[in-house]
Amino acid sequence: MLNQSLVTIRDQLQNERHHAINLYRVKPRADRLLNALRRSADQALRQLLNLFPLPKGAALAAVGGFGRGELYPFSDVDLLILLPSDPSPTSEATISGLVAAMWDVGLEPGCSVRTIAQCLTEARADITVETSLLELRWIAGSRTLTQRFQAQMKEQLDPASFFKAKRSEMQQRHARHQDTPYSLEPNCKESPGGLRDLQVILWMARAAGFGSSWRQVAKAGLLTQAEARDLNRAEQAFKRLRIELHLLANRREDRLLFDLQHGLAQAYQINGSITRRASEILMQRYYWAARLVTQLNTLLVQTIGEHLFPLSSADVLPIDTHYVARQNRLDVIDECVFEKNPSELLRVFLVMQQHPELSELSARALRAIWHARHLIDASFRQDPINRRLFIEILQQEQGIVHALRRMTMLNILPRYLPVFRRVVGQMQHDLFHVYTVDQHTLAVLRNIRRFTMLEHAQEYPLATRLTAGFDRHWLLYVAALFHDIAKGRGGDHSTLGADEVRKFARAHYFEPDETELVVFLVRHHLLMSQVAQKKDLSDPQVIRDFSVLVGSTRHLTALYLLTVADIRGTSPKVWNAWKGKLLEDLFNLTLAALGGSSADANTVLRLRMDEAASLTRLAGLRDEAREAFWAELDIAYFLRHDAPEIAWHTRHLYHCYDTDETVVKARPTEGAEGLQIMVYTKHVKELFARLCGYFGCRGLSIQDARIHTSRRGYALDSFIVLPLDGHIDLRSEAALIEHELSTKLDGLNISEIKNQISARPSRLSKAFPYPASIEIKPADGDQSWILDITATDRAGLLSELAQVFLSFNISIKTAKVMTLGDRIEDIFVIKGDALTQPRTQRQFERALLDVLNQEPKRV
Repeated sequence: MLNQSLVTIRDQLQNERHHAINLYRVKPRADRLLNALRRSADQALRQLLNLFPLPKGAALAAVGGFGRGELYPFSDVDLLILLPSDPSPTSEATISGLVAAMWDVGLEPGCSVRTIAQCLTEARADITVETSLLELRWIAGSRTLTQRFQAQMKEQLDPASFFKAKRSEMQQRHARHQDTPYSLEPNCKESPGGLRDLQVILWMARAAGFGSSWRQVAKAGLLTQAEARDLNRAEQAFKRLRIELHLLANRREDRLLFDLQHGLAQAYQINGSITRRASEILMQRYYWAARLVTQLNTLLVQTIGEHLFPLSSADVLPIDTHYVARQNRLDVIDECVFEKNPSELLRVFLVMQQHPELSELSARALRAIWHARHLIDASFRQDPINRRLFIEILQQEQGIVHALRRMTMLNILPRYLPVFRRVVGQMQHDLFHVYTVDQHTLAVLRNIRRFTMLEHAQEYPLATRLTAGFDRHWLLYVAALFHDIAKGRGGDHSTLGADEVRKFARAHYFEPDETELVVFLVRHHLLMSQVAQKKDLSDPQVIRDFSVLVGSTRHLTALYLLTVADIRGTSPKVWNAWKGKLLEDLFNLTLAALGGSSADANTVLRLRMDEAASLTRLAGLRDEAREAFWAELDIAYFLRHDAPEIAWHTRHLYHCYDTDETVVKARPTEGAEGLQIMVYTKHVKELFARLCGYFGCRGLSIQDARIHTSRRGYALDSFIVLPLDGHIDLRSEAALIEHELSTKLDGLNISEIKNQISARPSRLSKAFPYPASIEIKPADGDQSWILDITATDRAGLLSELAQVFLSFNISIKTAKVMTLGDRIEDIFVIKGDALTQPRTQRQFERALLDVLNQEPKRV
């Protein structure tokens, strides 16, 4: 009989749930669904109490979100069983049966059993518990006990302490989410700008006695009616979003995961365009909403704080006719200052920069700016005063990044630069950017700013030195602001961006040389990284061509600074010391070429060999021993390696270059982020594939590979590898690699290696796969070919590509491997008869594409 009763309750609960969700599907009103689910849960709980009565004098209450009267489709049911005294063994057994029955009927309770004293003690110790209990709602049992508890909670509550604790808790939560609403997979509940930020405002307001709804808070004078409407609309939008996530994932899920974003766009009936996915449009709308919530949260929290902790008149210091300093905040004297003089919408940020003792804007100033932002229109943008003010903000010695961040969050920068507004919240599904376009842009600006600060000199030694000697470095901020401004339009964003920055420069009275520089930087902001990472820097012609395009030392310096800032502002996974060295090498080689010291291949060869010879002599090596080894090598070897590498190889191989044994040496790279590995052995066809497979098994990512065969048929292969796990001991790893490869290389089985390499693909690469592309073209000057591969990365991919080379009897002369997050851009210089015939070349291309398009093996 009891079991049948539970089945009846469960079936009724499920039917009511399905009915409520079906009504929601017809007309998606969030509050109606949340209230319906709450009511059905309340009813089921009261029915269970008929079967499992509460102890005498006890009460059952909802707390947390359920206490607010909201129940999301897959959320827990947060409950408190409030007891008049400690439970007896009989009461404990009854309560245990009740909780088990809740699970049986599908309620998934989060249940606590406490007396009033225990609740009050826990509330004093934990702000989360206190907040949850403040939202207590009676369901059944003793109303008197519930009312007595609520009265004691209210008496115990200290509004000032509660405010400070909730503000601290919010700051910690924001920090866990990187202090940005612009995460690629934001949590619509917990991330900055999400539902929790709205709830924090109401909790603080309720504790301070200002009301528990937006209408009540507005009536208390903390909000305008327009702000209350904005907050209410935002709350309803985020509630619906959370509901849609639960229903789409069929579980409790508050994150906008990559693999859910497309389904969400369909639920909202958002269609994509030629240049943008539907999910990108969805996410841009989310970021706009999250930015609104973030700004209003900042404004309201500060407003409540100023009411709870009022300043005395002694704390006010005049700044000018429009502004005063209240402690560490900039405040306005007249709230209508921006209406009367719209240019102050820019000058207020300039004043903040010029007074570094001020850390933030007051609530009054924030509100005044927020409500006057509509005054930034076409006539405002054309006003010469405003144009000069904007440039002056970029020219300040400090506070530039803070100013631009504040201007973005308050919607001042997007209104002043409508082209920037188009990229606010614009996703970049290119497998290596981890920020939206606007946030990436601000990160690049931050990096350039750091080049000017001595405390970051150790992190950016060359960039810091170059910036110190670069006059008008504010032009770099302009280039950074515009370098990705045309993302999401289709076409070449560098070319389109160059057109935009040219218009900006002319409108803002740039000198001709200033205009030319920023246009050059935006148009070519990808060039230096492409040349450094995809070209052979040992080829003098590569350096000559690059130096001709750059044209001057000033252009080279500016391009280097923007390139470093851009790469380092893309993703923590993209930058490494090896890429830094390649850029620095290209900078120095080009600087020499621009200074007139560019040399042809013969001169480069002679200088390199002379330097390498000097290094071997310093190591105590006799010239005749060195020359005997060098006689085994051709000119190409010396052009592909720099002098320190040649000297390193020579020191280890001069006495054993005709050995039957395998020689392997490894050492940390410059910057100690990876390893440089040399393998010398009798040449075998499968060597490159075996080595790639071995490195893959050891969790090492190949960044550079240079393949050489000596006159006697020995392979001399050099690799730069980086650990996928950045916490390994490189010296121990080097010793292990030397031992394993020198003793086990011949025994490495390609098939076994392939089976050992497995990795789960990232959610980004699964949701937004990058189409594989292949280009094969003849190399200049010999019978070699250049193979350019772009594709989604996965573990063991390079080893699989090497096996395709092997099956077509194609040899590799050199490989430049560039990994950008989850995307690879690899360049191989290859040679083989199969490439000389159109039919076999097409077969080779198809075989490569088959490998690139394979589904990754799961673990």
